[in-house]
Amino acid sequence: MSRTFAYCRVSTTDQNTSNQLIEIASAGFAVEPHRAFEEVISGSVQAKQRPVWNKLLERLEMGDVLVVTKLDRLGRNAIDVRSTVDELASREVKVHCLALGGADLTSAAGRMTMQVLSAVAEFERDLLIERTQAGLERAKAEGKKLGRPEATETKQKVQSLKQQMFTQVQVAAKLGVSLPTVKRHWKLA
Repeated sequence: MSRTFAYCRVSTTDQNTSNQLIEIASAGFAVEPHRAFEEVISGSVQAKQRPVWNKLLERLEMGDVLVVTKLDRLGRNAIDVRSTVDELASREVKVHCLALGGADLTSAAGRMTMQVLSAVAEFERDLLIERTQAGLERAKAEGKKLGRPEATETKQKVQSLKQQMFTQVQVAAKLGVSLPTVKRHWKLA
């Protein structure tokens, strides 16, 4: 007999997972309290690096059902979500996502949905890269200098104190900058 688990995640401590649990129950999934795994951790952390997620993985067995409200509860990006779903499918755990109509992501239709979503995510990432590159090219064409601005004032102060025979440590303390910063400007003349 299959057991139903829920994985609910929020990013900050001022949020809570109660709405996710209510949504899962409203969708008709009966999750016993000891099978509801709740975690407060940023979505930017990969699923396999989340402590509560790993505890959930230890409990899941073949034939179990895992319910999430949205795909982003499972992973930080399309690739992470897909690898997470693939791992669960290899364990023969069904994964239902309420935001996708409660579809089982490990079924044929669910896998197709995942592939479409992955393709869209990859397309968006490629568009972002193209826009960034175009912006950089435009800035260069307009004569804008890219990168970190030159610290000419710091360089002049370091060189002045060097000529006054201060040590690098003394210069760093006097200027309130780090020793590596002083060393970087020390060699320049």
